[in-house]
Amino acid sequence: MRYASKKVLVTTANRYMGPAIASAFEQEGAEVIRSDDRLLDQQSVDALAAEVGAIDILVANFAEPPRSAPVDKISDDDWFVLFDTLVHPLMRSVRCFSEGMKARQQGKIIAVTSAAPLRGIPNTAGYCAARGAQNAFIRAIGVELAKVNVQANAIAQNYVSNDTYYSDDFVETDKFKAHLNAFVPTKKVAQAEETAELALYLASERCTHLVGQVIPFSGGWATTTG
Repeated sequence: MRYASKKVLVTTANRYMGPAIASAFEQEGAEVIRSDDRLLDQQSVDALAAEVGAIDILVANFAEPPRSAPVDKISDDDWFVLFDTLVHPLMRSVRCFSEGMKARQQGKIIAVTSAAPLRGIPNTAGYCAARGAQNAFIRAIGVELAKVNVQANAIAQNYVSNDTYYSDDFVETDKFKAHLNAFVPTKKVAQAEETAELALYLASERCTHLVGQVIPFSGGWATTTG
């Protein structure tokens, strides 16, 4: 029960890594606020902050499927959707809740992002750009907030079971299994509970020297170059 005295906000708690991470913190005794609102505007963020008050841990979990298109066919609408659902909500939620963390000189911010921009995926430049912006944002605020004892890091994942990118039906196809064997050194899709366990560590009082890191969690896919 290492989080019995902590209040944790998990954004988009009904999608992507939200269910697994929220459950993991609850099992460790935390008071978890599950926000199913996607926090697409500042008004929504401010209303949530007024409702929940100060928090100890922010899990910024945002997801949006890629819009596949070659670079010369990227539409403005697709580009804006990706930034409006991934980048801007991250900035707004951190902007709002980091203020109280700075005042108390303690807090944890864990963003669940993607390994996609660490390597690049053809025909998904818009998605990689949005996820890359998230990662860059975390790097910058991690260094900034470390000076006031607030640790911010990102879990940049790929090939992890979830409802948005890797559903059970999808990962069981022969085509996808062949893809795993060819491109993912572990040759598997991880369970969401592994991401949740990493989030628990990053939010713990034992994690004080890791800041502004974008941690690849992709079974080696982000490390290989083939």
